[in-house]
Amino acid sequence: MNQDIYLIRHTAPAVEKGICYGQSDIDVKESFYDEARIIKTYLPLQIEAVYSSPLIRCKKLADHLFPKNNVHTQSTLMEINCGQWEMRHWDHIPKEEIDPWMQDFVRVCIPGGESYTDLYKRVVHSLNTIIATANNTAIVTHGGVIRSMLSYITQTPLIDSFKQFSLHYGCVIKITIDGQNLRHEILSNIPTEKEKHKPGGNVE
Repeated sequence: MNQDIYLIRHTAPAVEKGICYGQSDIDVKESFYDEARIIKTYLPLQIEAVYSSPLIRCKKLADHLFPKNNVHTQSTLMEINCGQWEMRHWDHIPKEEIDPWMQDFVRVCIPGGESYTDLYKRVVHSLNTIIATANNTAIVTHGGVIRSMLSYITQTPLIDSFKQFSLHYGCVIKITIDGQNLRHEILSNIPTEKEKHKPGGNVE
């Protein structure tokens, strides 16, 4: 019997473009209800279990989409910890601080925070724990978390994951587990606004 897991990225956050945020507890924009309405059209009527990052931009969406479910919050589903860079403008982070990370963001930790590998390891552990329950599940979380999960199931190197998986706010991706086989299907990934996650005007 197949198991389906729906990965749902939070809606657009209420934060100025160009601000570095990972685990900062940012609320969502006023467009939340319109975005959530679109997301809901891609979800099944019955979900057995719901997991969410505890950050408000995810928990608010999980509660809204699944009012009849008990939402289980897990810190392992939080976005990457940006440490000393949280809520700083990317272009204002000193070059000597950011250059080592820019050159090897997979292995180099953000000062006071995590590396992409750190994020990947905790996310994969969380995903495998959820898979072991054999429940049809929804996971409301962040772009970095979903990208880590997709990298894991497709065996995509982390260095290539940003190019391989372009994930917009409110995207819905279904993972199907059939025995030892894991496959994914993008159900919705509507471009909304460009996100700036690097200094110097680069966008992903």
